[in-house]
Amino acid sequence: MTSSTPRALSFDSAAAQYAAARPGYPPALLDTVEELAGRPLSGARTVDVGAGTGIATRLLHARGALVTAVEPGPGMAGELHRSLPSVPVVRGDGNRLPLATASAELITYAQSWHWTDPALALPEARRVLRPGGALALWWNVSDDSVRWIADQDTRLRRHLGADDSAHGTPADSRNLSQLSGGEFAQRLLPWSRTVPVGTHLANLASHSAFLVLGAAGEEPTRRFMEEERRHLAAVFPDGMVEERYVVELAVLIP
Repeated sequence: MTSSTPRALSFDSAAAQYAAARPGYPPALLDTVEELAGRPLSGARTVDVGAGTGIATRLLHARGALVTAVEPGPGMAGELHRSLPSVPVVRGDGNRLPLATASAELITYAQSWHWTDPALALPEARRVLRPGGALALWWNVSDDSVRWIADQDTRLRRHLGADDSAHGTPADSRNLSQLSGGEFAQRLLPWSRTVPVGTHLANLASHSAFLVLGAAGEEPTRRFMEEERRHLAAVFPDGMVEERYVVELAVLIP
């Protein structure tokens, strides 16, 4: 994550769960980043900001990108370093990147741009990018055109509050309107994964909406997850949940 706010740093308490349960991204995502950025990832000096446990960092590294991860949370950064010891991890904030001017060809924010103040983060990205470099932002958002996902979203909002969910960041919270002053493109990339029901529930529980509840929320969360397991059993009697997502990608070449 990128911000030092309590909600952003709440992930530190569940770093291992986050790494084990959160979804990755389809191969088409990085293909599309290359297309829109106009350069291959292999050999590109890349900064993954708000890298968390390294879910996106790992994929960028596997493509041959020369990645530096930026992450403020000590628990998340530690989990990332354990799984990717060869990748540099810098403790820092997306609003104040601890990186040299014109030192990167690509800056990525996977699930993390909404934790920044764009009035600070966008100028910082422009400072750190080399001429012709690209800023890529993306989110996994649950596909609520699928009936069971829409039903689950309703239950989540009833439990957490009407403006909150664990299905993805609301579009109006992503601050994309400030991405101007260059070439800008967006893409939607649908994909899915099939996981045991326990992994699906652990994924839900790893979202900040649950984590910020802390000790006071442990018993209500346990009851909610037990009820959710029963709902899922009716839809997926074999215990394997097909999670459907749409990756929302935005790329800016300032």
